Amino acid sequence: MRRVVWLLAALMPVMAAVDGTVTNATTGKPQAGATVTLYANTAAGPEPLESVKSGADGAWKIDKPFQGMGFIQTAFDGVTYNHMLRPNAGLNGIALSVFNVTPRMGADIKVTNHMLLLEPQGDKLSVRESYFFANEGKTTWNDGVNGTLRFIVGKEPMGQVEVNATAPQGMPVRRVADKGKGPGEMKVDFPIKPGETRIDLAYTLPYASPSKFQTKFLLPATQASIFRVDAQSLDLEMSGTGELTGAGGGGEEGGSKGPEIEQIKAKPYDKLYVVLGLAFAILACGFALLYRSEAKK
Repeated sequence: MRRVVWLLAALMPVMAAVDGTVTNATTGKPQAGATVTLYANTAAGPEPLESVKSGADGAWKIDKPFQGMGFIQTAFDGVTYNHMLRPNAGLNGIALSVFNVTPRMGADIKVTNHMLLLEPQGDKLSVRESYFFANEGKTTWNDGVNGTLRFIVGKEPMGQVEVNATAPQGMPVRRVADKGKGPGEMKVDFPIKPGETRIDLAYTLPYASPSKFQTKFLLPATQASIFRVDAQSLDLEMSGTGELTGAGGGGEEGGSKGPEIEQIKAKPYDKLYVVLGLAFAILACGFALLYRSEAKK
């Protein structure tokens, strides 16, 4: 009987404790007082197993046995950083990094791309925007009061503004676009960590052909232009309705072929490119794809 018990124990998966260190990548020194939480991926979603604080030397240890897939979340100065745990990966000596946080947008942070897709659909206008932030510094920008993404919508959105934000090497997470200080102003509170961060917006506006679309990007050192007309505001007039998706746009089974979208890469030292596309002109169906890019300085 004892041999059977030992055999079963030998066949069971190895459950090991998890440990490592936290380093402040801004200062290059060990970070004390960071909260380290171990999560297990379950069918119901991430499940927190245990949380500890890093010591004066940055060291931390979670004694709760862990086996399978999950991640470690490190919280420091109001911002969290995730470290994925892969199956069969080592669970000892895990190096975690955090950064100092600043409420100001530094010179190392730029909006490298801004894409805007307008899709008229009957009496509604579907708007999708994507912002790409490049943080080449060693601090995290997090402005909880004013937001890290601020923009103006010319008309009151029909329903909520959907926001998906993706941190460097992370997965998209839902965020909320709140009302800002000025008329039509909206803001998104999401930390811009070192690396590339992407924020996607989706909202619907009332539409009647012809109609004007107006927006304004409120971050400094960012310009918007149509055919090289330097301005921060965008005022686009549209006529007609149409859809890029759905039965009318695919055309693979007997329907007409939809419009082709060509992405034009920015040339060095050009601050901005805007690409306007019109599809189904004879049928008065239109869309606009705007691709913005700011040159690296």
